[in-house]
Amino acid sequence: MNISQPLRDMTGSQSVDRALALLSIVGRHADRGASLSELVAETELNKPTARRLLLALMRAGLIEQDEASRLYFLGEETFVLGSLASRRYGLLQLAMESLQRLSRRTEDSSFLSVPRGTNSVCLYREEGTYPVRTHALQAGFEHPLGVGAGSLAMLSELPDDEVEAMLQANERTLAEHYPMLAADRIRQDVAATRANGYSLNPGLIYANSWGVGVAIRNAEGRPVGALSVAAIDNRLQPARQLEIAGYLRDEARRVEDKLGQMFGTRNNAGPRGNGKQTNRRP
Repeated sequence: MNISQPLRDMTGSQSVDRALALLSIVGRHADRGASLSELVAETELNKPTARRLLLALMRAGLIEQDEASRLYFLGEETFVLGSLASRRYGLLQLAMESLQRLSRRTEDSSFLSVPRGTNSVCLYREEGTYPVRTHALQAGFEHPLGVGAGSLAMLSELPDDEVEAMLQANERTLAEHYPMLAADRIRQDVAATRANGYSLNPGLIYANSWGVGVAIRNAEGRPVGALSVAAIDNRLQPARQLEIAGYLRDEARRVEDKLGQMFGTRNNAGPRGNGKQTNRRP
């Protein structure tokens, strides 16, 4: 994410834009924290500029720096702001019981992801009790839409023209970081997801990490998130994929019903996976 151009007007609106972009990148690193060198590499800012913006965000309480590791984390003020926003955008709160049920029933880890621009961000990971786990996805991890089970489930709910726009926007990232997921492969996966009513990641990113996902839709049928379950490959063979997909569909419907109640709407998104949809919306 290049936020360094142009270099003028560092005291005006561009400085604010860069600071907010920097805050967003720190947020993506979530619990693991981000080093100054990582932030410089991701933003393409020079170190003095990045440090100056970080100090401003620290003074506002939006970012804090761990004294021992020197890593940057989201600050206390972001929690306050997030709490204030949660009443309107509280998808995690609405999905928490579903995540707990999924991990309890499957004994594997479950996840809530949300779309963010052309990407998917993991908001939360609920650990399962099975002793062998996959750690390919953690809270804060971000992938292009279509990469990973939850991400693919959300992409598949978009109309065809938007799917193509996402693939075009992510073309460079996919080629550089996900060579196993060419655009044609993602198109095939979108078609399979629509036909089956659930997405499947058969170890495409990490060989022993498989995942199944189902999108959460609003009343207009737009994807606002996705529930997914990930496990090692021998725990997600075909029969169990179908079993877990059923659990995911049930929980996605529960979350959608809660969303409808929150916003006073009724979810008329239609059935999942009828096998006949080639364009999700006219």
